[in-house]
Amino acid sequence: MKIDKFTYKQIKTFLRDHWIAVTSTVVTIVLTGLSIWGFMGLESFYRKMQLAQLPIQIMMWILASAISAIIYVSLMFGRFGQIDTKKVRGSKVNVNFADVLGIDEAKEEAIEVVNLLKDHSAVQKVGGKIIKGLLMIGPPGCGKTYLAKAIATEAGLPFLSLSASEFTEIFVGVGARRVRKLFKQARRLAYAHGGAIVFIDEIDAIGRTRTFSFMSGQEGNTTLNQLLVEMDGLQDEKENVVVIGATNSPEDVLDPAILRPGRFDRKIYIEKPNLQGREEVLRFYLSKVPYDKSIDIGKVARQAVYKSPADLENIVKEASIICLRNKRDVITHKDISEAMERIDLGIKHRKHMTHDEKRLVAYHEAGHLIALYLLHPTDDVFKASIIARRGALGVVHHQPREEIFTSNRERLMANIQVSVAGYLAEKLTFGTTSDGVLSDFNNAMRVAHIMVWRLGMDGKHLGDFTAIPEQQISEQVKGELNQETQRIFQECVAKTETLLRDENVLLNRFANELLKKEELEFDEIDAIFKEYNKTKFGSLPTPPYQKPV
Repeated sequence: MKIDKFTYKQIKTFLRDHWIAVTSTVVTIVLTGLSIWGFMGLESFYRKMQLAQLPIQIMMWILASAISAIIYVSLMFGRFGQIDTKKVRGSKVNVNFADVLGIDEAKEEAIEVVNLLKDHSAVQKVGGKIIKGLLMIGPPGCGKTYLAKAIATEAGLPFLSLSASEFTEIFVGVGARRVRKLFKQARRLAYAHGGAIVFIDEIDAIGRTRTFSFMSGQEGNTTLNQLLVEMDGLQDEKENVVVIGATNSPEDVLDPAILRPGRFDRKIYIEKPNLQGREEVLRFYLSKVPYDKSIDIGKVARQAVYKSPADLENIVKEASIICLRNKRDVITHKDISEAMERIDLGIKHRKHMTHDEKRLVAYHEAGHLIALYLLHPTDDVFKASIIARRGALGVVHHQPREEIFTSNRERLMANIQVSVAGYLAEKLTFGTTSDGVLSDFNNAMRVAHIMVWRLGMDGKHLGDFTAIPEQQISEQVKGELNQETQRIFQECVAKTETLLRDENVLLNRFANELLKKEELEFDEIDAIFKEYNKTKFGSLPTPPYQKPV
C-alpha cells in the first residue's frame, strides 16, 4: 500500500520526536527476552531465590531511577527552559468566522489572511511573500484571541497558544531558550501538517522598546532579539509558520524592529463594536439563556455604548444571576438593566441616613438630572438613584445615545453644567452646600482647565500650554489662563443656576419622586418631563437655555 506524502512526513516526524522512547522500548523488549531465557536455564533452587528477591530489587531499582531522574532534570535542565504551549489541531479549536461577532471589519481582514495562507501559489505568482507575522491591536475583551482561533480553524492548521509573559524569567537567556524551543516545535508541526500558527498573547510583555542599560533589561532584550531572529528565519524556510501577536497597548510602545517589514508588518486594528455589532453580540449570548422575548435588544444595545463583547457577555451572565436570585426562570429587561448598573455603578448599599440628609441627596441628584436632560446635547439619563453605591450617596447614570469619539466646546460646557448642577440645587433649596460636591467640582474644574490650557477654547489663548515647561511660561500668561478657566466655570454656573431657578417646580417634583421611590428609570424620567412639556436638546450645537414664556 502506497503511503501518501503527509502520512510519511507524520511518521518521520513522530520517530524524530520520540526516538528515545522507541529505542528504549526495543532495548527493553530484547533485554527482557534474554533475561527470561537465562532464567529458565537456572536450577530450581536458584530460580526460587531469584523470584523471592525480584520484587525488592524492582522496588529499589524504581526508587533509585526516580531519584536519579529528579536530580538530573533539576540540576542539568530544570524547568527554566521549558515552555507550556497549548498545542491543538486547528480543526479542534472549532471557532469559525461565523462565531466572531461585533468586529466585522477586523474579521474581513482575517478572512483575507486565511485566503493568503491557503493559496501560496497565487501570492508567489505576483512576486509577493507569504504572510509570516500578523499583529492584532485593540482594547481588551474585543475578541483578539477568538479571532486568532478562527484563523487557525478556517486555515485548518495546528494552533500553538501562549502568553508572552511565559517567556520572561529572572535568569538571562532563559527567555531566548524558550523562544527557540517554541519555534522548533512550530517548524516540526508545519513540516508534518503543511503549516502551523503560533499565537502570542500580550506580546508587549516581550516586545516593548529595548532598553540599553547594563543594570536592567538584559533578559527582555535577549528574549526579544531571539524572537526577531526566529521570525527572520521564517522568511527563508519552506515550512509555513505564521506568528500572530496580540496586544492591548498602543502600537508605539512596541520596538520598531518588531514592526518592520518581514516581521509583524501586517496589522489588524480591532475596536469595540458599534450599535449593530452590540445587537449581534447580545442576541448571541441571550440565545444561550432563557429570556423574555419582549426585551428590546436594540434599546439595551443603545444603553451599552462603549461596551466590549466581553462586557456584554458579563452583563448577560450577571442578569442570569439576578434572575436566579429573584427565583424566576426567564431573564427580563429589568434584570439586564440591573446587571448593567451593578457592573457600572457598583452594588447597592442602603445606608441609614437622617431625613434631612436624604432630602439633600435627593435635591442634589435631581439637579444633575434636570441639567443633563435639558442642557446636554449628546447624553441621556438612564437612571437616577439616591441609594449609595461605591461610596457615593446617590448617582445619575448617563451615557451618550451613540458612540462619540470627539467632544466639541458645547459638549464640554454641558459636562461642566451637569457637574455643578448638584451644588446649585443644594444651594438654591437649602441655602447651604455639602462636601458631596467635591467630586463634581473636581470633574468640572478639570474639564474647564483642559479647555483653556490644552484646547484653546477660551477664544484668546491658542495652543497646548502643557507642552511647554511650566518655568518657561510667564506668570502673566499663567494668570490669564487661570482667569479664563474661572470665567468658563462661572459662565456654566450662571447658566445652570438660571435653569434650576426657572425649573424649581420640576426640581421639587424629581426630588420628591426620588424620596418616594429611591430610583427612577429612563421611562419614568422621560414621562415626567413630557408631563411638563419639556423636550430634550438632541442636536449640536445646543441652543442657550431660555426662560419659558
